[in-house]
Amino acid sequence: MSGHGFHVHGPHDHAVEHAAQHGSDSFSNNIAVMTAILATVGALFGYLGGATQNDAALFKNNAAIAKTTAANSWNYYQAKSSKQNLAELGAVLASGAEASRYRSEIDRYKAEKADIEKEARRLEAQSKAAEDRSEVALHQHHRWAQAMTLIQVSIALAAITLLTRSRWLQWVSAGAAAGAIGLSLLATMHI
Repeated sequence: MSGHGFHVHGPHDHAVEHAAQHGSDSFSNNIAVMTAILATVGALFGYLGGATQNDAALFKNNAAIAKTTAANSWNYYQAKSSKQNLAELGAVLASGAEASRYRSEIDRYKAEKADIEKEARRLEAQSKAAEDRSEVALHQHHRWAQAMTLIQVSIALAAITLLTRSRWLQWVSAGAAAGAIGLSLLATMHI
């Protein structure tokens, strides 16, 4: 405590002050730097994992929209088919000018259906492509999540290493970090 020029150190304050003024513990410093680097890499992995998860959701949403629009197009196609069938029935039952009018309607419905079918198939392909992109992004997200988990394990092991001052545990922590880097490379390469 400090007050009016009088200062009393606690035991911990004295140890910290002594370490800061009289040399350093290279083992602790190395672990501290390693932990800071791992935390930075972990933040990056977390961001990339979140971004790929958002991409997967966006692509999945786009696929659903395209699939719904394609279904609407197929319903419209079916309605035109029903009208065409009625026109074909009318052409059979009618005669003269009325039969000719029904035959021209049949031709019109056939042309309209061809355009509708083309659009519906395009929308189905668009939906499939968006679904595939969603699957790729979701797989990539899982890789980033796995890498992030290993980085967190590595940071926890580094903390235990600092407490136990165990060199072998430092290597285990570094191995977990290396595994995380490997998973991040797989995520980057979409594997």
